[in-house]
Amino acid sequence: MATKARLEGGPDDLQGKIVPITPPGQELKIPHHGGYEHFKATTRHEDSSEGRLTVYEWWERTEVAE
Repeated sequence: MATKARLEGGPDDLQGKIVPITPPGQELKIPHHGGYEHFKATTRHEDSSEGRLTVYEWWERTEVAE
């Protein structure tokens, strides 16, 4: 079973989204509108209907070179 995280910050359509993270780590990189949104693990957790989730906080966006 994959571990899941809740996203905090970043683009509105990713805010609060629950995503799988395999394996759990310090950074999560999500493809989004021609680039990547980067989220870092925090020490905070949140209880949800999907269990206890680590909160990942947005910290930067990188563009994909074409």
